[in-house]
Amino acid sequence: MDFRNPRTNLLIRVALLTLTLLLMVTSILEEGGAIIGLFFFAAAALQVFYLIKYLEEKENDVTDFLKSIEFDDFSFNYSTGSGNENLSRLNREFNKVFEKLRKVTREKEDEFQYMKNIVSHVGIGLITFDRNGDVQIINTAAKKLLKINNLENISELGTLSPNLVDSFNRLRTGGRDLVRLEIGGDIIQLAIYAIQLTLRGEEFKLVSIQNIQSELEEKEMEAWQNLVRVLTHEIMNSITPITSLANTVEESLPEQEKEVVKMPAEDLEDVVLAIQTIRRRGEGLMRFVQDFRNLTHIPNPKTEEISVTKLIEEVTTLLRNEINESGVELTIDIQPANMVIQADKGMISQVMINLVKNAVQAFDEDSDKSITITAYFGEKARPTISVRDNGPGIDEEALEKIFIPFFTTKKSGSGIGLSLSRQIMRKHQGTLGVKTRLEEGTEFLLKF
Repeated sequence: MDFRNPRTNLLIRVALLTLTLLLMVTSILEEGGAIIGLFFFAAAALQVFYLIKYLEEKENDVTDFLKSIEFDDFSFNYSTGSGNENLSRLNREFNKVFEKLRKVTREKEDEFQYMKNIVSHVGIGLITFDRNGDVQIINTAAKKLLKINNLENISELGTLSPNLVDSFNRLRTGGRDLVRLEIGGDIIQLAIYAIQLTLRGEEFKLVSIQNIQSELEEKEMEAWQNLVRVLTHEIMNSITPITSLANTVEESLPEQEKEVVKMPAEDLEDVVLAIQTIRRRGEGLMRFVQDFRNLTHIPNPKTEEISVTKLIEEVTTLLRNEINESGVELTIDIQPANMVIQADKGMISQVMINLVKNAVQAFDEDSDKSITITAYFGEKARPTISVRDNGPGIDEEALEKIFIPFFTTKKSGSGIGLSLSRQIMRKHQGTLGVKTRLEEGTEFLLKF
């Protein structure tokens, strides 16, 4: 039996069931009607069964609709082409709800992908993790900074730096920290900032990491330059008149010797020698100060295309005598041989001279001495020049200071060579780094 209107369908079913029950009762009450009553009882039971089945079908439609919402499954569409107008209208409303939910889901997915792309491509490293340290998000910048391909749990960073993991766990909302670590031979200084988040009752932590090594070095050098400017200005103002006056006295003293000076010739010679010493030391101090003034007057490079092979050949030819006299074995390896860089030839030559001379002077007298100069394309196809020696290496305390102006481990030296070289590389938008192991040697890396 197919009734087009659900309400009418239900009313007719209830009416028929009621009528059947009345007939059953009437038959039972009549004498000899037990068999007929049993028939009506069976008919009533059958009608109850079909009524329950009909109600369950309608209930299942609503249940399926609610489960679809619960599990975010909006792929199903209800049929609206049946002859039952009420049922079709209900299905149309179900479909409208599904379409709105599908639209909201698409918008949320689009927003999620949009934010995910922003997080992935932002320049600052971002990592989110839960209480157990399980990582939910690690963006591209963080992977590049830490030189990892993937990270499941922050405890995995313990092999890189236990201090870094401790900082991640310890920091609370608004907390900041600085962690210095070595990755791939490069020293970096990480600035870490953390905030705590709660999502659906679960706590998460978002940490940002940024390498501020370059900024720290820039500020450090700026401070040294300001100090040098003040010192050189004051020293030059004091030394210049002393040197000039000593020179004047030295020149005029022989002319006035007989008229003004009445002293033994030996004493007079001592006076002249003293004046000459003052002049020479004054001139030496002025040259010394002038060297330091170079730190504050580094010109902008005039870049051109330079053959790395020719550059290294010219530098080693210039230093060939010093290299040979020191008994150093020099090896040069340039891959590819036609490698070129965009740089100021004069400035980069000065950097290479400083590094090779430092390497030559680093050896003990009785050691086997070798220097290797290599050129190759490093990370991101960056042209890299390496100057490596097998000398005694640099101890940790000195390594912290080698790029500081005035600092030197040599008996004779101004302490500005490496500082000046790093400044020149900065002017070229490059870096000058160092790797060292005690008793194994030191390697300086120029990355353009």
